[in-house]
Amino acid sequence: MRLVQIICALILLKIKMVSVSTQAVIASTYTMDEGYDKNERPSALTDVSIGLYLNRISAVNENNEFRTNFQEISIDVFLQVIWEDKRIKHKNDPNTTIPSYIELKTEERHEIWVPDLYIRQLREMKVLKLFEEISSLRLYRNSTVVFSMGATIIIKCDMDFLLYPLDVQICPVDFSSYKYSVKDMTFRWKKENPITFPKDFDEGFFRLPKYVVSFSTEQDPHIVYYGDVDHCSARLEITLSRELKSYLLEHYLPSTLFVSMSWGSFVVIPEVVPGRMVLLVTTLLTLVTMFNTVRNNSPDSLELKCIEVWLISCILFVFLALIEYFIVLFGIRYDKHWRTAKTITKAMAMSNSETQMPNSMQRKNGLEQSARAFQNLNKITPENKKKITNIPSNAPPIANSTANIHPIENNTGSISSNPNTINRKRFRNAAEVAILYAGSQRGKLDQISLIIFPLSFLVFSMVYWILYITESKKRM
Repeated sequence: MRLVQIICALILLKIKMVSVSTQAVIASTYTMDEGYDKNERPSALTDVSIGLYLNRISAVNENNEFRTNFQEISIDVFLQVIWEDKRIKHKNDPNTTIPSYIELKTEERHEIWVPDLYIRQLREMKVLKLFEEISSLRLYRNSTVVFSMGATIIIKCDMDFLLYPLDVQICPVDFSSYKYSVKDMTFRWKKENPITFPKDFDEGFFRLPKYVVSFSTEQDPHIVYYGDVDHCSARLEITLSRELKSYLLEHYLPSTLFVSMSWGSFVVIPEVVPGRMVLLVTTLLTLVTMFNTVRNNSPDSLELKCIEVWLISCILFVFLALIEYFIVLFGIRYDKHWRTAKTITKAMAMSNSETQMPNSMQRKNGLEQSARAFQNLNKITPENKKKITNIPSNAPPIANSTANIHPIENNTGSISSNPNTINRKRFRNAAEVAILYAGSQRGKLDQISLIIFPLSFLVFSMVYWILYITESKKRM
């Protein structure tokens, strides 16, 4: 029993000796200057380099659930921070093989100076962890220190959706120091391969269902002002460009087809009210439903977005086609009922026992009769003028037979004394001619609309795409 205890004690002693000797070997591979302070910078102007390995883009959140002014981009990265600290050196022992770098342990990381990295657009950062935190701190022979870690970073981005879906979003990400100004510390990207990508990246582009994401860096440092002083930062620009194919097929093409269908109502006989009305109303309601769907599913914006302007314009084109049909129906009803009743009333007033107009004359063409009445409104024959001027002031009223024989002449004589009445009469006759020209069975409003509506929509489409594509390129 005593022998067993002695053997166990020897084994524990040997294990402790091995661990101590291992630590001594590791610790003996580098030295620190006397009076080393981890709270002081390695030099008066410390140069820090940044490198990124972009693993993948997790998500692009356009509709922020908190309804803030910023949208979010989630990226899985391996961040690499490089600086030089001459206060830490390798030991040159000829009897010991020194590797190119030393992997410092977790407890040793807290004994050396580390830059206070600050990402200005950072909303949240989650360090990757499996069995332990995925990070490393290496010390190279030339006193270069490299700190790397795997993390998921969520970046805030101020996006403007006025040109949606033709918008191009540019999101800057600044890596800098928080407490050291540009005079104390500089941040820049590595000279060689500052950003690396996996093999599934297509030449630096990453494709999402809605976006094509690209990354760019500048070798020169970027100056950012915050905390009352200027800070030097390494800026990463994330460019988000939308895939337009889905929007063209889902929204622009169907809305264009619906507007084109509304033009088919111009070739439908106006008397077929159910068929023409159903076509226009159904098309109008479909476009309104499409507009509401796009508005609910698209990101929020302070103004009308590009796609909303298009859909509202399509709704207006169909609505104007519906208004045109109302005008045609009004003209037909006026020609068949109201104007005919007025003509019969006038004919009965003009008729007398001596001169009786035939019924066929009462049913003359509405367009010819209205135009003739409008042209002869102010014409006074010499005989009528002589009659009007020779009538004494105390003369008795003209007999009914004379008034009935010459109704137009006597009315014209009374109208000529009142210019306002003449203007009203002219306007009334012109409106009647226009209504009959547009809405009678021989009217040509449908024929004119069949030409004007497609041409107007073509001009609108050209102006729309030219303006918005030009504005989109300006903002890139």
